Amino acid sequence: MFFLFVAVLVSIRQINQYERGVRFTFGKYAGIMQPGWRLVIPIFQSYLKVDMRIKAVDVPDQQAITKDNVSVTVNAVIYYAVSSAEKAVIEVEDFKYAISQYAQTTMRNIVGEVTLDELLAGREKIAERIREIVDIETDAWGLKVNNVELKDISLPENMARTIGKQAEAEREKRAVIITSEGELASAQNMASAAETLSKVPGALHLRTLQSINDISSDQSNTIVFAVPLEIIRAFDGYTVQKKDN
Repeated sequence: MFFLFVAVLVSIRQINQYERGVRFTFGKYAGIMQPGWRLVIPIFQSYLKVDMRIKAVDVPDQQAITKDNVSVTVNAVIYYAVSSAEKAVIEVEDFKYAISQYAQTTMRNIVGEVTLDELLAGREKIAERIREIVDIETDAWGLKVNNVELKDISLPENMARTIGKQAEAEREKRAVIITSEGELASAQNMASAAETLSKVPGALHLRTLQSINDISSDQSNTIVFAVPLEIIRAFDGYTVQKKDN
């Protein structure tokens, strides 16, 4: 009885909630071990634990050449999980290494199919394309690729300077356009105001008086008031009449 208890105790294996156990009997696949305490008969049976949680695989820097012959360095991260513990153990020797290598090859191929502008502007689209290809291939390995993200795209130093100058020129161009549009709108408003003032008698004098009133609110300002020509001419006429008398 004691030996039976010891044999059972030695045969107990614990499978955690986030794991699955792949059991083999005489070297042949015998089923999946669910979480909990499970019996594995020594000598006759063996098992392998498989982590079912989502994993992040860092794809190292890859040198690639775009469709327009620009050399770039790209790296990415792949998020995947094991969907079938049986396939992950039986169909591929090391699924972690295998998916990393396949992702590297796929990333270089996809980058070679697009231009530099498409790569920089459509990172999400390219990452999704990589995910689709890797997911289809690794499905036979019992893996499910959830997401792929391009972390960094590095350009040669001379190309980076060229793109920087191009971006600066584009910003200056937009600034000039915005400034010119503002000046045009201001000129149109001033022309419209001048036309309105010229049509209403006395409106220009009222505007002048209003401007003087605004300026005089600050005592530090010195105002030089120009008398309208109409008033000066009126005084000239009065002076001539006085001399005649």
